[in-house]
Amino acid sequence: MRLFIITLLVSISTLTINAQEWQTDIEKAKELASAKDCNIVLVFQGTDWCAPCIKLENEIWKSDEFKEYAKEHFVLLKAEFPRKRKNKLSKEQQAKNNSLAEKYNTQGYFPFVVVLDREGNVLGTTGYKKVTPKEYINILTSF
Repeated sequence: MRLFIITLLVSISTLTINAQEWQTDIEKAKELASAKDCNIVLVFQGTDWCAPCIKLENEIWKSDEFKEYAKEHFVLLKAEFPRKRKNKLSKEQQAKNNSLAEKYNTQGYFPFVVVLDREGNVLGTTGYKKVTPKEYINILTSF
């Protein structure tokens, strides 16, 4: 039993260390971006219904290359818009995401990626592109 608990704790800590940290609050993202002196990458997605969103998630956001680069150069902010009941967000989080959409995604595009400066000003926008993680990083840093 003791060995099981130790193994479990080590596994959890390893996952936490390697996990990509996505923020869900714009104010927290701005604070982190100011502290790190970097830009914010805000993504509007519906990963339980939007095929290009799922591709962007799997091909770019989950890639080791993007994770390594983002760790040092971006604050990541996610505005998820699930449709399936099992993925429903809290009312508070849904309100935050709706507010972000009203300001940054008025057309309702999915996926929609907005690069912001640390004050929340838009530097550029993009969406899903069939490119390598390195090429996607270059797009994000070109703004």
